Amino acid sequence: MKILVINAGSSSLKYQLIDTENNKMLAKGLCERVGSKDSYIKHGADKDERIFAQYMADHEEALAVVFDALCHSERSTIHSINEIDAIGHRIVHGGNYFDSSVLITPDVIKKIESLCTLAPLHNPPALKCINVCQSMAPDMPQVAVFDTSFFQSLPPSAYMYPLPYELCEKHQIRKYGAHGTSHRYIAQRCAALMEQPIEDLKIITCHLGNGCSISAVDHGIAVDTSMGFTPLDGLMMGTRCGAIDPAIIPFLEEAEDLTPPQINELMNKKSGLLGVSGISNDMRDVRKGAEEGNERAVLAYEMYAHSIRKYLGQYLVEMAGCDAIVLTAGVGENCDRMRRIVFAGLQPLGIILDQEKNRRDYHGKERFISRDDSPVKIIVIPTNEEFMIAQDTLSIVSDLKK
Repeated sequence: MKILVINAGSSSLKYQLIDTENNKMLAKGLCERVGSKDSYIKHGADKDERIFAQYMADHEEALAVVFDALCHSERSTIHSINEIDAIGHRIVHGGNYFDSSVLITPDVIKKIESLCTLAPLHNPPALKCINVCQSMAPDMPQVAVFDTSFFQSLPPSAYMYPLPYELCEKHQIRKYGAHGTSHRYIAQRCAALMEQPIEDLKIITCHLGNGCSISAVDHGIAVDTSMGFTPLDGLMMGTRCGAIDPAIIPFLEEAEDLTPPQINELMNKKSGLLGVSGISNDMRDVRKGAEEGNERAVLAYEMYAHSIRKYLGQYLVEMAGCDAIVLTAGVGENCDRMRRIVFAGLQPLGIILDQEKNRRDYHGKERFISRDDSPVKIIVIPTNEEFMIAQDTLSIVSDLKK
């Protein structure tokens, strides 16, 4: 079955065409800066990629460009949209409605639409893509895969906030989490690499990049996660501040004469690594600055590591230990120095990093970086959200045919 996976961002559109019979990626691409005169599409597979300048006014035009690239470019792997069997969409926010992936129906669309205020940068463009795909291929099944559904298993003690209960109920205020598809994938791959059922394992999954989140997965069930009502909560990130004293917000509003939208932009786009270092939101730039002796870069680097260690400790206690810690995304996969700082001194907790394995560059390969005698395994696993979306889509569409 050929499944098209669509991941719509606020100004981007990522896609992959996957053949689920052999789990082969047939084509992939990225439409970037959608809505800008500088928009472009990068299309291809593996190393055979090309970048084309192409104006795309909105996601509707971006999808038209994607289908044209898939069917009519010199590197086309299909010749008609009708060769695609189903489409899987990444949806950032599913609220309390969805604890698993679902076939897209009018009712599902209505519920995704009602959650746009909780994910204003992602749910609206995803809805637009769903509508465009329905108009272009009305008989093709489409599936919604939610970032939040993996965390619907959190117990109330973990997802509720200590605000007046009536307000939480009225406004659907709770911890929803994010990166759920990534956490689910790396937890499953961790169990496979350890050759044990996931139901027998306690795993801490760490998605560390420009956006960061850590989750506690107890015997296959997510029991806690660092991101909260929005993806702003939790760890220090590239431009997001993560968890801070909430009293700072009204203080800054008064001290700096800032409006709520300005405060929101400050916390989401001007904080984190960028705000502390003054250099960049990219860990590679901050690391370079730290190695050159820039004091603010050193501080940002150490704060980022400190926030990771805090959540590792929290979830170790919450699950009464763990069997494995998994790292993924740009920093988790590639920054050996950050991993070394994070795991320094944790030997008494049974977490022993192998310094030589940690330094090796495996070029995107899954690998153990803990010492062989470490009771807790440390594993680097490149995430593959598109694979999970394709698998969920395959499962739901296959059930339709039974």
